[in-house]
Amino acid sequence: MAPAKKATTKPEVKAAEAAVKTTVPKTEEKAAVKPAAKAEEKKVTASATAPAKKETVKKETAKKTAGRKAAAKKSAAKKTELKTSVCLQFAGKSYTEEDLVKMARDVWKYDLKQKLGDLVSIELYVKPEENTAYYIMNKDFSGNFYI
Repeated sequence: MAPAKKATTKPEVKAAEAAVKTTVPKTEEKAAVKPAAKAEEKKVTASATAPAKKETVKKETAKKTAGRKAAAKKSAAKKTELKTSVCLQFAGKSYTEEDLVKMARDVWKYDLKQKLGDLVSIELYVKPEENTAYYIMNKDFSGNFYI
């Protein structure tokens, strides 16, 4: 069986309408209070986000400076290349690597009659027992000269 519905009378409807009317102004008062509260919340959230922005800017600048430091370390590592020196001694004679390269450049310029600007690579092979240095220049020219 279904429950019976209560019949509403006119005085009850009027009382319900009066209750709704009295609650409407209260919600309007709350609505008037809410914009002020929202404005305060916006100020609070704006001030709360400002330090967060500053922190992210600080983090980004810290990352940039860390990147610069790493690049500086890499360039410092490149600058500290291994320094080498080769000295060939035999039969009372002594030749450094620079001396042999200078002789090879002279062969390029005077014997082969080429421009020094065109010289790109030099490979030298020294045979002290023959007093001879063998060369390959620019992967095209090969020969030897006496030392």
